[in-house]
Amino acid sequence: MTTPRSASSRRSRSRANGDGTIYQRKDGRWEAAGYVLAPGNTRKRVRVYGATRKDALAKLAEKIAASNLGLPVAAADSTVSAYLTYWLHGVAVHQVRENTHTRYAACIRLHLTPGLGTKKLARLTARDVRTFLDNLRTTCQCCNQERDTGRFCCCAIGQCCGKRLSPLTVTYVHSVLKSALEHAVREDDLPRNVARNVKTPTPRPRRFKPFTASEALLFLQAASGDRLHALYALALRTGLRKGELLGLHWEDLDLEGGTATIHRSLQRTPTSGLTVLHTKTRASERRIALPTECIRSLKSHRERQQEERQAAGMGWTNSGLVFTTPTGSPLDPANLTRRFGLLLSRAGLRRIRFHDLRHSTATLLLEQGVDLVVIKELLGHSHIGVTAGVYAHVRLRLQRQAIDTLGHVLGATDDPDASPAGAVVR
Repeated sequence: MTTPRSASSRRSRSRANGDGTIYQRKDGRWEAAGYVLAPGNTRKRVRVYGATRKDALAKLAEKIAASNLGLPVAAADSTVSAYLTYWLHGVAVHQVRENTHTRYAACIRLHLTPGLGTKKLARLTARDVRTFLDNLRTTCQCCNQERDTGRFCCCAIGQCCGKRLSPLTVTYVHSVLKSALEHAVREDDLPRNVARNVKTPTPRPRRFKPFTASEALLFLQAASGDRLHALYALALRTGLRKGELLGLHWEDLDLEGGTATIHRSLQRTPTSGLTVLHTKTRASERRIALPTECIRSLKSHRERQQEERQAAGMGWTNSGLVFTTPTGSPLDPANLTRRFGLLLSRAGLRRIRFHDLRHSTATLLLEQGVDLVVIKELLGHSHIGVTAGVYAHVRLRLQRQAIDTLGHVLGATDDPDASPAGAVVR
């Protein structure tokens, strides 16, 4: 027999005005309801569910808190555009970095809102998502979104440029939509994530052209007289990312012990400009051994920086960074890219991206027989699968060399057409 709860117990569980209501359903789940700000500057009653009373209250409190900040809380009967606005400014902004949030906003503004924005969130189907993605792949975007009318070009003059999104961009748009709808599922606004039921072709990995051993030597020789010689040497010999190099502080270096602690990265953000942030992932935080050549060049760089500090006098900015401008300010990543391109031109070397120095490090280490686990830890990859996937072409070439070596040991014929070991792996 169920014992009625006392009046004091009921009073202890009563909620203040505006906090909403909560009760346990017959199926055992808890349901909480309350009024929140909805698109169109209206008030709407929303319901959330949880396995426990605490879970339901937490979900309702999150929606009410976002509403109190003036953010419309989308529900299942809202449009995709309204929900994406809520997710972008109420959820994603607290979970990702500012630059990532800016890319999300551009993706939603340029592609998701024009393509799916008017559809009801609850009625969105996998077919809608697949049709939308197919349209992104096959349709000229400046014609589709009428971007050319103001410029009077492309379709506006009857000569379509045929510019389409790359497979990598289409995959990124799909991933942003999946992330947004996944949050709708977690908040019980949707029963399932329809975007996950749509499979997109895996885009081909971006091709990179790392330096060969001879090119790497020429590059180091050309950089020997450059003011940032220590940076270039560190990039090629350790594989540090551009942001990690520019965010390196002198306190992160132990030149006597020959080690460097990597836990910061310099980035340019829309609101703060050049900012030193923590590395993107926990795996990127690492301690690496410094080559003897890098230790020597870093000591020379420190002496030069001291001379520049004395020359700048009161105009010196004490940032504590290893690589700075002649007045101590942080180096802009875009300026470093330009300096790198000029250095390649002066040295007569082919143009590569600065990030390809990192690929050059890994490729040269693999070709020297260094274990994949060691390379993964040096580069700061999240798991070894990333390292193995990015440098699969190098591993195939090494496998071919191993097969050729075994063939010679076993007395294979010298005729390349008589053995599959003579095939070229690209």
